[in-house]
Amino acid sequence: MAIHPRFRRKKSSARVLAFAVSQKPKTLAEEGRRNRDQPPYQLVVYRKSMPKSKRNRAVTLSKTKKKGREHKENIVNSIREAVEKYDSVYVFTFENMRNLKFKEFRDQLKSSSRFFLGSNKVMQVALGRSVSDELKPGLHKISKLVRGDSGLCFTSLPKEEVQRLFNEYEEYDFARTGMLATEKVELKEGPLDQFTHEMEPFLRKQGMPVRLNKGVIELLSDYVVCDEGQLLSPESARILRLLGIKMATFRLHLTCRWSSEEFEVYREGLEDSDVESS
Repeated sequence: MAIHPRFRRKKSSARVLAFAVSQKPKTLAEEGRRNRDQPPYQLVVYRKSMPKSKRNRAVTLSKTKKKGREHKENIVNSIREAVEKYDSVYVFTFENMRNLKFKEFRDQLKSSSRFFLGSNKVMQVALGRSVSDELKPGLHKISKLVRGDSGLCFTSLPKEEVQRLFNEYEEYDFARTGMLATEKVELKEGPLDQFTHEMEPFLRKQGMPVRLNKGVIELLSDYVVCDEGQLLSPESARILRLLGIKMATFRLHLTCRWSSEEFEVYREGLEDSDVESS
């Protein structure tokens, strides 16, 4: 059976449709048999798989492997070793955490202290959640106060020195989206000399009414970046960073202290009864 030249196509296309034409019958009888058995034309379809896409695909670089049981066991063992090594344990809370700032604070006390941040449940298990499974007497009390944004500090420093370091520590940084503005920031109409002309498209994307006037960015009307007490939008947070205005304060607060001699609660409004009932 031959394919009519008219319907021949290259096989490189994704799908090729061709009509196969049977050979011309020699006699009328043969033509009659052919009409009864099969139609004069047959549809032949050639299918070829679609070629692989060569488009650039986005690859997420932020994917991390899930930390399994082995990682949690290492943290538990490290905390239990620190209980035996250091004289006292502190639970502290933090606000507006900044990793680089906290690393600097931790390095200052590296020779005499050790810090732990992570899953609260893992730290509670390491210390002991009740009297029956606590490592040392009274540790279950400090375990019950490991909640929310908190961490552990193991140290051999005197408690007066530790309290001074935590109370005096304060670092300012740029506010992030969703934080409350601590003050009202308003830009007046006129030239914005603190910005270069290349930043004019970026400022316009943030919603600022600006234009270029002889190579200088000009604000067409007064613009309120943020109001005191309101949540910061992504655009407001970016503009505040460009203006160099820092509204976030990274602080550390001591919650309680445990040692072999005593257990102290520093946070106001939290009594021993709260510890026993939690």
